[in-house]
Amino acid sequence: MSLVRLNIKGISYSQTQSGAYALVLSEVNGSRTLPIVIGAFEAQSIAIALEKEIKPPRPLTHDLFKSFADRFQIVIKQVIIHKLVDGVFYSSLICERDNIEEIIDTRTSDAIALATRFNAPIFTYENILDKAGIYLKLKDELTDEKGKTDLDELIEKPKPEKKSTYSKDNLKQLNEKLEKAVLDEDYELAAKIRDEINKRSSK
Repeated sequence: MSLVRLNIKGISYSQTQSGAYALVLSEVNGSRTLPIVIGAFEAQSIAIALEKEIKPPRPLTHDLFKSFADRFQIVIKQVIIHKLVDGVFYSSLICERDNIEEIIDTRTSDAIALATRFNAPIFTYENILDKAGIYLKLKDELTDEKGKTDLDELIEKPKPEKKSTYSKDNLKQLNEKLEKAVLDEDYELAAKIRDEINKRSSK
């Protein structure tokens, strides 16, 4: 079976499962996406690794794993999502140390969180994409192979933009609030403040 390389397209809140998120992976050379439901902690860990601007004051679990692996010269070469059973994805970490390769079983959410930290490529098999993949049409509309748009419960639709809560704050105040949010480990708030800062910087 041939492997298909995937990229992380985004993370959105799941409206059907409280506290869960949808991690959306997209194939590199194609139009299919693979949505995977993950927990809040893993979603936060992946988001922080992708942002790179927000540095937790203390290492998260996946950061600790990365430091541990670096210390003992263990490299994660790639992540493979190798099985799908009853809606649950199974993954493996392909690791290497002293030119010896090892395969470690892992939850897919943990595998992706680690892949972002090791800059490791993510793969799945063609038959898994055929079974669970969703075709991405123009205008970023997610549909299944039959053209149905019944994925609203999994992928959150964009909401009308509201007036920013921070419209009265200047950049200095925003940066101070960003620093405080990071120290308080409130990364969701930190991400919102960072977006507001970036929005103003681009004007």
